[in-house]
Amino acid sequence: MAKRVYVLTRDLLFRSKLRDLVAAMGAVITRDASVGDLAVIELEADAWEQRLQELTGRGVPTLAFGAHVNAELLRRARELGAEAVPNSQVERRLTELLE
Repeated sequence: MAKRVYVLTRDLLFRSKLRDLVAAMGAVITRDASVGDLAVIELEADAWEQRLQELTGRGVPTLAFGAHVNAELLRRARELGAEAVPNSQVERRLTELLE
């Protein structure tokens, strides 16, 4: 069974890039966070912090991403149990997680 990836992002460009990357790696995007095997969360999306807490609380590996200049958001995501990377690294890291 293909890995299911839950993606929460407000940026349509990132959403499209991530969707294409997930498909190229043989995984599928799910809109249902409760069935995701992996989650990717943009740190400025609506309710990101609450969703991140829910996912990491259930043990779902979560990759968070945001602007490198907003170190506080990246730090907060790490405190909540996510792996947090700058925007420039999210595609590379997601590829590694899906290999």
